[in-house]
Amino acid sequence: MAKKTVADVEVKGKRVLMRVDFNVPLNKQGKITDDRRIRMALPSIKSVLDRGGRLILMGHLGRPKGKINKELSLAPAAKRLGELLASKVELAGDCVGAEAARAVEELGDGQCLLLENLRFHEGETKNDPAFAAELAGLAELYVNDAFGTAHRKHASMYGVPEKLGPGKRVCGFLIQKELEYLGQALENPARPFLAILGGAKVSDKIPVIENLIKKVDTILIGGAMSYTFLKAQGIEVGNSKLENQMTAQCRELLTAAAQAGCELLLPTDHLVARELSAQADRAVQGPAIEERWLGLDIGPATAKAYAAKIATAKTIVWNGPMGVFEIPPFDAGTRAVAQAVADADCTSIIGGGDSAAAVEAFGLEDKMSHISTGGGASLDFLAGKPFAALEILDEA
Repeated sequence: MAKKTVADVEVKGKRVLMRVDFNVPLNKQGKITDDRRIRMALPSIKSVLDRGGRLILMGHLGRPKGKINKELSLAPAAKRLGELLASKVELAGDCVGAEAARAVEELGDGQCLLLENLRFHEGETKNDPAFAAELAGLAELYVNDAFGTAHRKHASMYGVPEKLGPGKRVCGFLIQKELEYLGQALENPARPFLAILGGAKVSDKIPVIENLIKKVDTILIGGAMSYTFLKAQGIEVGNSKLENQMTAQCRELLTAAAQAGCELLLPTDHLVARELSAQADRAVQGPAIEERWLGLDIGPATAKAYAAKIATAKTIVWNGPMGVFEIPPFDAGTRAVAQAVADADCTSIIGGGDSAAAVEAFGLEDKMSHISTGGGASLDFLAGKPFAALEILDEA
């Protein structure tokens, strides 16, 4: 999916409307606790500003459900972006209407404006044509650099570039990088190609596993989703998190993997506890888990076996932690896998969400080839789902 980028268009003196992903976490005081998504957008933002474009940024924060919510204002993002650019970034009082139009009109070459939260309007998530037209009317060029919402057919993602038409809709450098790494992994990976899948629910990963079985050499399963797979094989999992209704599908996936020649590995041991608490009684059990025990991480033997597999890979895609990594000592399995990926001589792609959070918590982000900014979007991409918001952008 080769697309024209912001570098391919002339921006001097032009109003450039850029969709960014500033959906950053805030604490109770309204302060940003992780500005990574803002920092990741800087190359595209600076490209427009340094070349004399009049940059209008638009994005969302949280789920205000079409209603104004001051706690979900993009004001903290505007303030942080201004600090990173060493230049004040104004926040428009709205994203459409007279106030937004006036703020855009006052923009000079090389200046930047952030529109208020798109999702304060129902028209954003409903891809309302009138709302999209009003946004499109603010600018002459459109740039999509929000991979985190690229799987959504929202007004700012699809309706706006549709209104502006061909020749005026390109991607930013962040989207370009996501397409390069994820696209290369799925279409022409260096082999062995290994996928690591974890997290809480196997139901969230079914389409991804179905697609990857046909593309990868090995899949390593961890996290709570592994207990549903084990149960599907008749292995007891105690009080571990379980999706009983998914056991039949898990058996089908195991059969499909075997037929496709894809090695699908499950944990052989587990770190278990009586309850989810750092102070709870703990033990290593496996492959079965005894009654009244709760599986909370892969065990040391599994971590060692997974690390050995990871060391042989040339392409790795990782989505989902191996256990409850937020609470030591149940972080050991995820930490071991993260370190193994960091040490491997390979292209490593971390699929956003909890996997990215874990890698950053362990201080290993600089050892990874690419950390995706979109958890849900990267899952959909790995599942082979269409991305209308990217397909509509101008071809390279």
